[in-house]
Amino acid sequence: MDHTRQIVLGTYNQEKRTELQQLLAPLGIELQTLKEYPDAIEVEEDGISFTENATKKATEQAVHLGRWVLAEDSGLCVDALKGAPGIYSARFSGEEATDESNNDLLLEKLQGLPDEKRGAHYVCHITLSDPSGNAILQTEDKCHGRIAHERHGTHGFGYDPLFLIPEYHLTFGELGPAVKGLLSHRAKATREFVAQLNGLLRKNPQLLSKK
Repeated sequence: MDHTRQIVLGTYNQEKRTELQQLLAPLGIELQTLKEYPDAIEVEEDGISFTENATKKATEQAVHLGRWVLAEDSGLCVDALKGAPGIYSARFSGEEATDESNNDLLLEKLQGLPDEKRGAHYVCHITLSDPSGNAILQTEDKCHGRIAHERHGTHGFGYDPLFLIPEYHLTFGELGPAVKGLLSHRAKATREFVAQLNGLLRKNPQLLSKK
């Protein structure tokens, strides 16, 4: 891999890095995380949409670090909850939320609802910012499913043990990373991102090169 091309992923989440690195590898891009930048800032996610939050995280961190930064904002939108938890997915059950407490609260709020009223979709919005804070590239995609009545499987993170793909009759927690890498909101948004970034790199091969 040509390690002269680097992008900083605006998160400390190593699982997200692993998912995205596999998709960016064909372009010869090394994906780092904020863990490798002790001076990274904490960007306040106070936007009212996935787009606003992703763009804010990418552009503000890029200017601070002087690096190319890729940020994504994603979450779960549940029909019966009028789109909640949405942009608040990570802290659905409070500021000290964990995956377990978020899943517990979701099950509690949907208790007694039949399958046909448990529709939901994941959303992922991706923004790439240049070191000057310009949003160069943005993509967004969704993955539709429904919320199971109880947890199934141990793969993934977040709401994956509850997010059921009807066509497979299995949750992301059961399907595992290979299938999730094809179907998920993040995978689909990233594939579009990779395609568009590839086009930019063909026009300007030095676009992401380290100075």
